[in-house]
Amino acid sequence: MTTKSDSQLNPDLAALIGSRICHDLISPVGAISNGLELLTLAGTPSGPEMNLLRSSADYANARLRFFRVAFGLTGKGQTMPTGDVSTILDDVFTGNISIDWRLRGALDRPLAQASFLALMCTETALPYGGHITISGAPDAICLVAEGERLSVSARHWDDLAKRRPPGELSAALVQFALLPEILTKLHRRPTVFRAKNTTSLQF
Repeated sequence: MTTKSDSQLNPDLAALIGSRICHDLISPVGAISNGLELLTLAGTPSGPEMNLLRSSADYANARLRFFRVAFGLTGKGQTMPTGDVSTILDDVFTGNISIDWRLRGALDRPLAQASFLALMCTETALPYGGHITISGAPDAICLVAEGERLSVSARHWDDLAKRRPPGELSAALVQFALLPEILTKLHRRPTVFRAKNTTSLQF
């Protein structure tokens, strides 16, 4: 039988696990990137193999910093400056999805977490690439995904809009389960709009 205290504890356990994994991995991954840089400075010949190692290490480092915000534990009074957010997003989204972060000023860490989880949800609508704009103000954030071939699972987005517990999810869609929990704590309600080439999420 699940008690009220159990249900309140589970989200914190998930965040603690996320923080622990990111904390333990970010240092060795960063050390790999630094080691590759030192090899380059020492005169190690550059080639496709070294370029692959360097780009893979840099991407892994960027994803860990992103996941640390999205899945990690947040504390009262913690904030994220715009520059830190922009740096993380620029390092993560280097492929066929471009990001335009238009929010200005520092965000409270829980709101930054909600924004990153919302970005992960919105990203799923663009399997063939596109553009995501994050705009508004801290009290009303809006993400808009635009692409030629959107792929939107109505069930996941409907559950999110109605703040219903999602059904069975794959690991790639865990953000659809976590975002409603964060928004409930922030006393915010998500609004979803879907059209042929556009999907938006506001909270």
